[in-house]
Amino acid sequence: MPQIRPLLVLLRQQWIAALVMGLVLLPVHAQTPPVEPRQTWQMLDYIAVDYAAAVHGGRILSPGEYAEMQEFASAVRTQLQTLPASPQQPRLLARADQLVAAVDLKADSTQVATLARGMADDLLADYPIGAVPVSPPEPARVTALYAQQCAACHGPTGRGDGLAGATLDPPPIAFTDAGRAAQRTPLALYEVISQGVQGTSMPSFSALSESDRWALAFYTGSLAYSARARTDGETLWRARADLRGRIPTLEALTRTREAELAATVSPAEAHAIVAYLRSRPEAVNQSPGRSHPFSLARQRMAASERAYAAGDTAQATTSALSAYLDGVEPVEAALGTRDPSLMREIETAMARYRSQLARPGALADVSAQSAEVNALLDRAEAVLTDTRMDTTTAFLGSFTILVREGLEALLIVMGMIVFLRKAERADILPYVHAGWASALLAGAATWAAATYLIDISGANRELTEGLSALFAAAVLLSVGIWMHQKSLAGRWQQYLQAKLSKALTRRSALFLFVLAFIVVYREVFETILFFIAMWSEAVSGAILAGFAAGCLVLAAVAYWMVRASARLPVGRFFSISSLLIAVLAVVLAGKGVAALQEAGWVTQAGVTGPRIEWLGVYPSWESLLVQLGVATLAIIGFITNTRSLKASAASSSRS
Repeated sequence: MPQIRPLLVLLRQQWIAALVMGLVLLPVHAQTPPVEPRQTWQMLDYIAVDYAAAVHGGRILSPGEYAEMQEFASAVRTQLQTLPASPQQPRLLARADQLVAAVDLKADSTQVATLARGMADDLLADYPIGAVPVSPPEPARVTALYAQQCAACHGPTGRGDGLAGATLDPPPIAFTDAGRAAQRTPLALYEVISQGVQGTSMPSFSALSESDRWALAFYTGSLAYSARARTDGETLWRARADLRGRIPTLEALTRTREAELAATVSPAEAHAIVAYLRSRPEAVNQSPGRSHPFSLARQRMAASERAYAAGDTAQATTSALSAYLDGVEPVEAALGTRDPSLMREIETAMARYRSQLARPGALADVSAQSAEVNALLDRAEAVLTDTRMDTTTAFLGSFTILVREGLEALLIVMGMIVFLRKAERADILPYVHAGWASALLAGAATWAAATYLIDISGANRELTEGLSALFAAAVLLSVGIWMHQKSLAGRWQQYLQAKLSKALTRRSALFLFVLAFIVVYREVFETILFFIAMWSEAVSGAILAGFAAGCLVLAAVAYWMVRASARLPVGRFFSISSLLIAVLAVVLAGKGVAALQEAGWVTQAGVTGPRIEWLGVYPSWESLLVQLGVATLAIIGFITNTRSLKASAASSSRS
């Protein structure tokens, strides 16, 4: 039996948990909730925009268009009756009757448009359709897609003069029509692309990806605006904080209509701003001057509250989780450096909000809690936009992240290395080194993917961290109990002297590789995503300085561990290491459960108490009970080892 065999036997019992490595790298796909009111909203928007082309001054301009307006107004009335009951449904039905009557009477186009738009806004408030881009669309990248899918009817430049559209009735829309573009929103264009238009030749393009449909919506919505207007809009956007405040989020931009914006600013300013933002929608999240670091969090909180009001608790919970994981956690390190108590207040308030979503009929409580969260985000935004502390905050945030995330992995890997050296099994060290080195390479690949290829969601991040932490905790618990057994009454000597064979099976060696990989990758994964979130060219020097200082600290800890362990007797090393590993197992168990709670996989029952992240202590019953269970198993293992030794000694004395 090789020297390492007892440890490997215990590790082999955990082999099935290695499947976690595969699981944590798989993306988690959320289900798209049903959106029954979409077509109703789309028809209202269509009436608001196109009625003017059918009727003017009480006279029918186009019999075909007018018949379509009558058909759509009647369909709106019918569909409203089929929607789930809500407090506003009777009022919507009454206004639908007014809309049908106005169209039948050939009322003024302004009156019909105002009535239709008002109904559309109320419909969205009462029946959220949940159509919001996950990330800023990229209109410039879909020019080829437009040429392939749209140009045949709408023309290569969007003038409605495509060859295939020449015989269509009604004719294809001219996207270059400035008056029409001023009345449309990107959301309306997205819905037309997604659903098609009933009774026309416009088909549904739902087979396209959601990101492509949003990009096409912004692209077609920008074709009526000149390059000069876009340039003027960029200048205004950068210089005018009041204009940026009118369109604070990407969701607000998708619902912004130039004609409505012109009611609050000058028509020329509205035209220029819309021209710029439809060609560069990412600018909403990159506002100069005072930034809005929590714009995504506010957007997701608003979507959550609307979904809850519409009775869709599942979507409300999903949006609330995204508000924290994607909207708050990326700036957690920076805010925690400046005002840690405020950071904790936000986490607690958002957790309380998610808990209230599980209580049916508590709309007033949910709204009040949402207001509390938004007030805290206002305070946090003021803290983060105080540029006087940017350099210091960047340095401390970078340093703290690296040391905090790297220390756990360092302790475990260095413990494995020192143990193998003391066990005189240097032949196994290459597997451990290959494990942590591969984790660093995988981390580099993660950085490249998160930067250039995909957007790693907060839920996926927490799932990765949670499952890998629980796997590592299970393995460390077994190793800690085993090392404690070997530390008793010279059993380590028997272990070291057992040199029947130095052969090592490939499966056991690979398991050491897996353990080293997972404990390092989970820390590298989180560290890289934190650095991506906090990176800024303005303070890049401070961030790099903090990173370098953190590396020096970790190197010093590694050097100290090697020197200190070299002076320790082997038996004492086993004894101390067993206690340290058991404590790390408890810490990782708490962190694993907390991460799964944030990902929405585990319920969260709050408890009054401290939050000590470096010990994995979080104020929830679930995480504390799991930690208590791991600690109890470790204590039972240690007691069993001690009793076994005493029984063995008593048996030897009797014989």
